[in-house]
Amino acid sequence: GFMLIAARQEERILPSSVVRDAVKEKTDEIEAAEARKVYKKEKDQIKDEIIQTLMPRAFIRKSTTFAAIDSQAGLIYVDASSAKRAEELLSAMREAMGSLPVRPVNVKQAPLATFTSWLKNHEASHGLMLLDECELRDSAEDGGIIRIKREDLASEEVQNHLAAGKLATVISLAWEDKLSFLLDDKLAIKRLRFEDLLQSQAEQDGGDDAASQFDASFTLMMLTLQSFIPQLLQALGGEEISQAV
Repeated sequence: GFMLIAARQEERILPSSVVRDAVKEKTDEIEAAEARKVYKKEKDQIKDEIIQTLMPRAFIRKSTTFAAIDSQAGLIYVDASSAKRAEELLSAMREAMGSLPVRPVNVKQAPLATFTSWLKNHEASHGLMLLDECELRDSAEDGGIIRIKREDLASEEVQNHLAAGKLATVISLAWEDKLSFLLDDKLAIKRLRFEDLLQSQAEQDGGDDAASQFDASFTLMMLTLQSFIPQLLQALGGEEISQAV
């Protein structure tokens, strides 16, 4: 019931400085040869022609975005650096399939409030444990941001910031000694790391063959996420169900 897919993107890169220099060279040539001024409209036309000429020789930048599908749970996990990149993959799937009714996961309680409560109480819930990193933000719209790393989150310093009204927007957590991660207030999971015990189990299950090890690692990862995500959503107040788009 698990699938792994990859979206490959190729993008031609044409530095603006190269185009600008070529336009200037062509403009100077026309002005010198015809003894007249080249104005904006004609410059824009020259620029378009130069881009069309140079584009076939432009550098190609390739990137790959992976996604895992859990059909039983009805979830798609996208391994992307931003929400925009994740949406590009989902749009490509939607275009290929003709329809893809998906929506971002939402929870009933504001993650800001839950994170802040965990820090104030020095503990999380549902098998989650606080680690040593967080980001605190002033509640004012233009308020300051404090990033804390390798620090006891129950320390007096952190508690003083919370008492002053700051809210936790990012928090580092571990779950049942199986994985660790950063979670932000948009519910993006970052720096997800599976602990050594799970990695060793995947190596043992996969044997010596590289492809079999890959299958074993992927299967174990998905089985772990299948148990972890419901617990995470419950810890955050339960999933808010809305109509897929």
